[in-house]
Amino acid sequence: MPTTVATSPTSSPVTSPTSTTPTTPVVSSTTSATSSGFKLATPTKTGTTGALASATGMADAAEAVGRYFGTAADIPGTGAGSDPYYLAVFNNSHNFDQVTPANIMKWVYLEPQQNVFDFSGADQFVALAEETDKIIRCHNLNWYNQLPTWITNPTTPWTNDTLMAALVNHIDVVMKHYGDSCYHWDVVNEAFNDDGTWRDDIWYQTSGPSYISVAFRAANAAKAKYGLKTKLYYNDYNIEYLYPKSYAAQALVANLTAEGINIDGVGLQSHFSSSFTPGLASQQSNMAAFTALKNANGANIEVAVTELDVRVPDTGSLYAPSADVTPAVQSQQVMFYWDTVNACATTTGCVGVTVWDFDDTYSWIPGTFPGTGFGDLYYQPGGANTPLVGKAAIDGIIDGFQNVVPGTYT
Repeated sequence: MPTTVATSPTSSPVTSPTSTTPTTPVVSSTTSATSSGFKLATPTKTGTTGALASATGMADAAEAVGRYFGTAADIPGTGAGSDPYYLAVFNNSHNFDQVTPANIMKWVYLEPQQNVFDFSGADQFVALAEETDKIIRCHNLNWYNQLPTWITNPTTPWTNDTLMAALVNHIDVVMKHYGDSCYHWDVVNEAFNDDGTWRDDIWYQTSGPSYISVAFRAANAAKAKYGLKTKLYYNDYNIEYLYPKSYAAQALVANLTAEGINIDGVGLQSHFSSSFTPGLASQQSNMAAFTALKNANGANIEVAVTELDVRVPDTGSLYAPSADVTPAVQSQQVMFYWDTVNACATTTGCVGVTVWDFDDTYSWIPGTFPGTGFGDLYYQPGGANTPLVGKAAIDGIIDGFQNVVPGTYT
């Protein structure tokens, strides 16, 4: 494991690795997902089936202050994609005007064999998003997890040149395919440990920190090559407050800028809990630290809240919270949502907020953090394929965007 705080990469960026991959990728796809036109951050309200969460939807409140409000969705991949009650809330663009694919654009799905691409599942996701006028944060082009076995267990050990060639090829093919359907791309995801040192993964072990530069150079090259407007992001968790990991991410931005490599923004994942969530002032200060940075084009870095949820102690089922979820716990949860949304709404350069799915039925939280749950905006007391019930957190989100002083939420 690395032992020093990531400040200035010492390895030279690999700009022209020797490629051993075929020159023509094999592509499986149900449809061409390349958009003919770039989608703006204020889509029209056409997906209006399903009940509104409120007289004013969360996306309405966000758009009123020049932000977006969206959700991740694991479609296809879970029952959410065939749950009519889930889809009614998802499709309603008063609720959500942006969406992130939770899993289907990760390497293991898009490139299961080297240079053999399968876009079929991700194309379904893009088609659903575009049918309901949602902008898409595409996620992600480089991560240490959910990699195919040809990356993690190669038949021939990777060298710097061969692994970076595979990375560059993946970025080029995927960005070409999705074009400006992607409003943002998370180019690199979760490169740091919590103490600000580099994560000791396959990328770092093979190429050192220079793989970050390689990934962003490749993404910028694809933008130029295919005439794209998509914005390029670094995305991570536990960088939502001024802390060693946040300082490391700020240094990453500064280093890319010093190398003349453009980065447009930083994604603040914001997976929070009732035991700890940074307060409003703390999040505002952290966002301001990022947005004060300049990129290689001379523009200020933008930030986005990319994976927001607030888990609470809960030993109940996905459909019925336990007695742990008291009114006091729910009120605290709502305030944490309010703080994060209001921090974005009041920070110049914060472009929007995305929750990491919106329905407890399909939540990742209980499986990852046992003994916790109830972290999303809706639940289904009758189970999957039954009506959704909205939580008080929805009102907190709307008030956070509207800069309304929070009250008592029930």
